Formats: sequence, structure tokens, C-alpha cells
Amino acid sequence: MSGMRVDAKVVMLGKESVGKTSLVERYVHQRFLVGPYQNQTIGAAFVAKPIQVGHKVITLGIWDTAGSERYEAMSRIYYRGARAAIVCYDLTDSSSFQRAAFWVKELQKCEEHCQIYLCGTKKDLLLEDRSLRQVDFHDVQDFAEEINAQNFETSSKTGSNVDELFQKVAEDYNNTAFQNMTGLLCVSAEETSVNLGQQKPSYYSFQSCCNSN
Repeated sequence: MSGMRVDAKVVMLGKESVGKTSLVERYVHQRFLVGPYQNQTIGAAFVAKPIQVGHKVITLGIWDTAGSERYEAMSRIYYRGARAAIVCYDLTDSSSFQRAAFWVKELQKCEEHCQIYLCGTKKDLLLEDRSLRQVDFHDVQDFAEEINAQNFETSSKTGSNVDELFQKVAEDYNNTAFQNMTGLLCVSAEETSVNLGQQKPSYYSFQSCCNSN
């Protein structure tokens, strides 16, 4: 990739087990991990990936935060200064959408210039059994319009709409109004060879800040 580089901080938010890490894993490495190869995020993990948008390289610095409520205060640290937030909910779990609405309110209160993207996960389960859907598409669309967000329904297992989601974040960031926002995250495009999903993650992990030493 060549051209002017622009760096953007992106944060993943949502209830635990909605599939935030799986989304990042699918996007970065184009794979879906199950069983012992998929770990619960503790604190937050970081990965960067460059995308060519026109004549610019948009490097998305993605912060994957823990979804457990006991890490809620810590998540606020990681979304500080974020220019984009992917707020995830599980299409088969109505309580996860309620939690997503909570994070939207938090962002609106603390990071008013952060662009929000709603992301429904586990779309593949609905293809197998439509009765599993617990979050109505039209309800989410109405909410998305209310908060000036876009809604994507994705599957990390099949890859459906995952690349499209992150590409849209990069393209929006390339817009003049988006670029004028402050708080860019400076990361090196060369530091993108990270490994999400190993049993002992080798990507930048901030699990140690959860220890009570």
C-alpha cells in the first residue's frame, strides 16, 4: 500500500460473549476460532490493520474490550479518544441489545464526536433457525436512525458483512468531517503482524491491569 497514512482509533464495545473478538479475528486473519483456541478478553487487546482508501492508507487501531460488567470502568479508559465505536449485540440475545444501548449512551455522554456503528453478530445462527432471532431488525434500524448510526448484521463464522463493516469505518474516516475530529491514534502500519486467538495471545494485551497487586 502507498499514499498518505491516516490513523484512526476504533473501539469494540458490547456484552461479553457477543463475539467482538471473533469479529476482529475474522477481519484481521480471515478465520473463525472455536473451542480452546478462542479466549475471553480480559481488559482489552489491541491490533492494527491498514486499509487503502483512495490515495490514503487508513490504519485502523482496533481496541477489543472485555464485555463483562466488572471491566466496565476499564472499558471507559480504552474508548477515550476513539473516533469510531463498533457496538456489538448478539442477534439471538435480546439482553445484549439492551447492553449495546447502554454503551451508546455512554459514548454520547463521554465521546460525542465518536461515530457509532451497531453490529449484530451470529447471523449464521439465524440462517439455520430463524426462530432464534431475539432482536428485531426494524427496531435496530429505528434506533440507528435515532442516533445517526449504521447497522450491520454480521457472521464471524461465515465472514458475512465483516469486511464491509470495517471498510465502511475506514471510508467514513476518510471523509473530511470525520478527519477534522481530534484524537488520532498513531500506530505504525508495520506493526500489524499480530496474532489474535492463540491460546496465549501474542497481540498487545492489557490483562495485567486487572490484577490486584
